[in-house]
Amino acid sequence: MSGAVLSFAVMAVAVRELLRHVGILEILALRTVVSLLVVCAIVSRHGFATLRTRRVPEHAARALLHLGGQFCWMYAIAALTLATVFAIEFTMPVWTAVLAAIFLHERLTAPRLVQLVLGLAGVMIILRPGLGAFHPAALVMVLGSVFYASNMIFTKRLSATDSPLAVTFWMSVVQLPVTAVAAAPQWVMPSIADLPWILAIGCGSFAAHYSMTRAMKVADATVVVPIDFIRLPLIAVVGALFYNEPFDPMVIAGATVIFVGTYFSLSRERGAAPAR
Repeated sequence: MSGAVLSFAVMAVAVRELLRHVGILEILALRTVVSLLVVCAIVSRHGFATLRTRRVPEHAARALLHLGGQFCWMYAIAALTLATVFAIEFTMPVWTAVLAAIFLHERLTAPRLVQLVLGLAGVMIILRPGLGAFHPAALVMVLGSVFYASNMIFTKRLSATDSPLAVTFWMSVVQLPVTAVAAAPQWVMPSIADLPWILAIGCGSFAAHYSMTRAMKVADATVVVPIDFIRLPLIAVVGALFYNEPFDPMVIAGATVIFVGTYFSLSRERGAAPAR
């Protein structure tokens, strides 16, 4: 999980650096190329049978939702402080619980309702609508969190039958032509100096999702989620050191409220789960 935290931070810095002269759609296309190459290199050693699937339409839907989330995330990184972007991103479990109740018919239990209320309260603390600190890009990031939550719903359904490598592979296969065609009209040839950042965002994307998946597999969510929260102070320090971004205690406060709701929901539902 520490590897995932570090990877997300590296990705954010890479996006900020590439956005100086490369468009978001082009960054998405380059990220997808690198991620696809990494997956193919791994699959070549384990066999291509792991990529088999009978659920291509669901993979396509998941890939497009993830792509929407990535676009919103990069758009927000260009306009907001890194800490604000990461803080809003922590609302993803809230939207996941709501969407799971709607589409997977999972119960919206009392702990999840507490998570929902505290999550929305945390967003209001971060955004502070009407107090002069609000930026429209923050709403774009809220939408991005909803996209990510929708992506998680599809991931949960696909993971029942398909391998993690298959999910990552088909995501890249679907996203590559979409991002390449969309970026083509305004394509800017990357420079040699951009290459480390392109590799960082592509490899970081794969490493982050793989590390988080492994963490969830070997440890309980109540152990994993607190470590994930370290992303916020880490990225706040990165933003302050490298981009002179001011420290906003309200962002930390709002994210803490969101985290408390998420952790409360996880711990209570874990305690209520029957022994196996």
